[in-house]
Amino acid sequence: MNAIVDHVIEDARWQTFGLQAASERAALAVVAELGLEPDLYQMVIMGCDDARIAGLNTEFRDKPVPTNVLSWPSEERGSEFAGEAPDLPEPGSVDDPAHLGDIAIAWETCAREAAEQGKPMEDHVVHLIVHGILHLLGYDHIDDADAELMEATEVRILARLGIADPY
Repeated sequence: MNAIVDHVIEDARWQTFGLQAASERAALAVVAELGLEPDLYQMVIMGCDDARIAGLNTEFRDKPVPTNVLSWPSEERGSEFAGEAPDLPEPGSVDDPAHLGDIAIAWETCAREAAEQGKPMEDHVVHLIVHGILHLLGYDHIDDADAELMEATEVRILARLGIADPY
């Protein structure tokens, strides 16, 4: 089996934390929930710090502040109707998996949020990665109906992993 996630570790704290295992766990749960074959899809997850993600947030969203997670889908996959699940992406092959996109996650913001919310860091990080992967797959939360669908999907995936409802 190919790894569904390629990792770029820019902050060594993510290596110590075990970002690779947490993100693989999250990715496999997402594809299982949606009925996708993990060997046919690929994504990149970068573990970075607040300074790096603030730069990315400035560059791509014109928001010069750190955030917990950012995602860049490889293509637009959203549904044209509010509250409707996006179409599933076309699979690649075992030798050439379809690239879903890229995700960046910031250490300091994640650690601070987990502490403030009284959650285990592992649970918070897995939730944020699930959230980011759903964005890669066309889910969003701008519209209320889309937010309800995305949150319900996240809650089901997290329950699969034994993680409490974060909402």
